[in-house]
Amino acid sequence: MPPAPKPSSPCTKVCVLDAATGLCCGCGRTRDEIAAWGGLSEVERRTIMAGLEARMRAAHLIPPGGALPS
Repeated sequence: MPPAPKPSSPCTKVCVLDAATGLCCGCGRTRDEIAAWGGLSEVERRTIMAGLEARMRAAHLIPPGGALPS
């Protein structure tokens, strides 16, 4: 039996929560999302991940024209 695929994650290993927004400066997730991540389904993870770039732009954690860290 082949190993299960690794769950999707936006983690960039820049794990610093922004004091003003509560968002991780590396991936844009909240503390609660990070804590729950391992128990979320792949669909739930992908749904959260789909909104992270917009969330980070709105919080000014990504400069205009910039991209998410990779």
